Amino acid sequence: EVQVVESGGDMVQPGGSLRLSCSISGFIFSENEMGWVRQAPGKGPEWIVSIWSDGSRTNYADSVKGRFTISRDNSKNSVYLQMDSLEPTDTALYYCTRGGPRSWYKYTSEWGQGTQVTVSS
Repeated sequence: EVQVVESGGDMVQPGGSLRLSCSISGFIFSENEMGWVRQAPGKGPEWIVSIWSDGSRTNYADSVKGRFTISRDNSKNSVYLQMDSLEPTDTALYYCTRGGPRSWYKYTSEWGQGTQVTVSS
């Protein structure tokens, strides 16, 4: 049984930082590309970042490039998202997912509850 648990979301002021964490079980973590998808109120899911199974390559959406950094620790079955220079438009529910920019939608059934990030002054 696949289990995905996201954490670390909070309310922060514009320009602030957060670090999201995702803990995974139920599949061979080290063999899978991982990423983050977010969904803002009233909008559809937006893929924002992914990292290859061994951590050697990353992909970022233009909306977060230069501000967000994804990383993973295969010894802990965990993936992280460091978010800096947060903007109000980053406000969304953040989901951890298997897959990259062209495949994340195949794994939506595995998503946890997500973690809420709210950027507001």
